[in-house]
Amino acid sequence: MKTTTIAIAAVSLLQLASAHPFKALHRHLHRHEKKDVVVTVVETDYAQPSEEPEVIVYVNQDGTPASTTTSYLADAPVTSATPTPTPVAEPTISVTPFLVASQPEDVAKPSSSSSALAYTAPVVPTAVASSLAAPPQTSSSAPSTSSSSSSEASGFGFSYSPYNSDNSCKTQDQVNTDFAKIGSGYALVRTYGTDCNQVATVLSAAKSKGLKLFAGIFDLASLNTEVATIVSAANGDWSSFDTISVGNELVDTGVASAATVVAAINTARGLLKAAGYTGKVVTVDTLVAAKANPTICDNSDYCAVNSHPFYDGNTVAEDSGSFLTKSISDLQAVLANKNQEIVITETGWPWQGETNDKAVPSPANQAAALSSIKTAFASKPGGVILFTAFNDMWKKNSAAQFKAEQYWGFLGNCPSG
Repeated sequence: MKTTTIAIAAVSLLQLASAHPFKALHRHLHRHEKKDVVVTVVETDYAQPSEEPEVIVYVNQDGTPASTTTSYLADAPVTSATPTPTPVAEPTISVTPFLVASQPEDVAKPSSSSSALAYTAPVVPTAVASSLAAPPQTSSSAPSTSSSSSSEASGFGFSYSPYNSDNSCKTQDQVNTDFAKIGSGYALVRTYGTDCNQVATVLSAAKSKGLKLFAGIFDLASLNTEVATIVSAANGDWSSFDTISVGNELVDTGVASAATVVAAINTARGLLKAAGYTGKVVTVDTLVAAKANPTICDNSDYCAVNSHPFYDGNTVAEDSGSFLTKSISDLQAVLANKNQEIVITETGWPWQGETNDKAVPSPANQAAALSSIKTAFASKPGGVILFTAFNDMWKKNSAAQFKAEQYWGFLGNCPSG
């Protein structure tokens, strides 16, 4: 077996653009800062850039490019609580043959933003809080799907990230404090990775509120390890797990090909089944990526897509629900199984940020968007996961994301800090 040691350095913008020439709608980053590292790669001759610029092309819901901008990847949390790090030597990793080379997580601690630490969000308006307390009573037709549902219980899903504003990990007590603020009308919580012991801490908090867990595997290069972490947290009891996702927007961002993701889905499904898990296994990607690569849906137990009306630019907040139902109809047309269930695994509206043509961030518009979405999915609330419960102050705002990345929390700042 050939083993090659590669020093990974930044690639040019031109190289990255050729790797993935368009960006679909929106990308909420859950990525660790990349420094120059050394990676041991098995049976491969290429590697991912160590510090990635992203070429973002904003498109409408039909996939037509509208405008282009360039940004750099945001920081994501790591397990250390030290706010300002010194880069450290990186251990080598072995990548299984079907996977692309990738740096492991927790390379170095991102520096904290003083403005983020000092930030205090305004009190969530009454209109927002009341609209999120329970599903609307308005009768409305949900998108056509199969009879199965991604959630056994009746209620919407919401996403949650267990990170403090300084990028440190939240404790079990902190997670419990956050979940105490979650009202009724919800059945599922989505997480994105296995770092920070989050599978165990969020699972415990979810069980206390009768919620199911949508757990996520973040990095295909550590697939086996992340599966093992999930198996350990389950401890033989899978009753509170609804779905396990293998990657988030990997095809859309050019991190992995559709074929690589499909292979990872099958590998994870086999490992999980051997551990007693018989629930749903999917990959999550953007609406545009799924339409262009329907095999990622065809090989998932349901089609899981992130879709944000705000990034369409031609959609006002109160039309968010109809934007999503039309998007689902368009996507179903390209699937091998036209009756396959489609779940919107991320959608919402920011309450602060820069205007994107007709899409205007504000507390009132956030309330209008979420009300519209809940009305559209009133008969099938398990078909949508709202992004996100609390503001993500650990992220960095960027012009490419209309400086709104921190401000999607429909319940304001995390009670635990």
